[in-house]
Amino acid sequence: MKSTLQLIKEKNSKEEHAEKEANRIELNNPSTSNDRRNFLRKAALGGIALGGLMHLSIEDTVAQTTQSVSRASSPSDLKITDLRFAHKGGSGLPARIIRIDTNQGIYGLGDIRDGTDQRFALFLKSKIVGLNPCNVEMIFKVIKQFGGHGRQGGGVSAVEMALWDLCGKALNVPVWQLLGGRYREKVRIYADTPDEVDPAKQIEALKRRVAAGYTWLKMDIGMDEIAKDPACLVNSKFWGADSNNLTDWYQGRTFANGGYTDYWKKEQPFTQIQITDKGLEGLQQIVENVRNAVGPEIPISVDHFGHMDMNQIIRIGRAVEKYRLAWLEDTIAWMYTDQLKTIKNSVTIRLIT
Repeated sequence: MKSTLQLIKEKNSKEEHAEKEANRIELNNPSTSNDRRNFLRKAALGGIALGGLMHLSIEDTVAQTTQSVSRASSPSDLKITDLRFAHKGGSGLPARIIRIDTNQGIYGLGDIRDGTDQRFALFLKSKIVGLNPCNVEMIFKVIKQFGGHGRQGGGVSAVEMALWDLCGKALNVPVWQLLGGRYREKVRIYADTPDEVDPAKQIEALKRRVAAGYTWLKMDIGMDEIAKDPACLVNSKFWGADSNNLTDWYQGRTFANGGYTDYWKKEQPFTQIQITDKGLEGLQQIVENVRNAVGPEIPISVDHFGHMDMNQIIRIGRAVEKYRLAWLEDTIAWMYTDQLKTIKNSVTIRLIT
């Protein structure tokens, strides 16, 4: 019977032979670039054959042969060569993914956050081409001046994400290892729920989340859920893309065809949209129906209230306090810190933004 060391040696030998043959074919291919040829030659010199380790102890030999050294990249020679994006349409906000390419054939992917114009990322190409993507911190300091809060930071964030992806691939380690290492073995997550204006459909969607094993849920409660009833809101009909189309604002139509005065383009305090007592009762009923459907043990968080002022948010918070919601998310714009403090002092539900 062969020893473990002999089996490792044979396996390593077969892998080295296959890799050398693949490199030989690529070197002889006329379409292979000079940068790639130089890299392949360096990779061949960097290989460690098991035969050269026979003088080591079993422990040291196994450590050397199982460390999974990456030969897919030579990190010190990496250079960024291109930045491109792909657009995925569909209902709601568009999805845009960028890809940063390098001279060694490996690439990194980044997400331009929901609804952000791809040009926030594309115009950064001239700033990063020719740089080594493994120098993430240095490149971030070069480009961060072109970002901002909210969607204005989508391009910078996408580039940084793609750089970490590239760096992890080049060094053959997971990105969490580069960011400081493992902290815990598992993380509890919450599941957001697809937008459903129909409360019955929203409950069914939340039930599917519970059936899938999620133990924490998030849902929307706000203008969009009650806007079809004109008795629920005050001063809302002037803010839709078609003068009276407020319920359609989040379905992508206003992103493509909306006017400059659409309410979602205004900061929260300035639309003067208010919720009526009937509207509050409608939101209460939505939360109560969800609570009855998922039971008392599962935390429920809420989001997407709409562009209303601080006083309207306080009224909503007080109306749903009895259902012990986990948090109210993005109640008003983050920069109104004094108003956030007032809201926090007025309701017993925690706020996040």
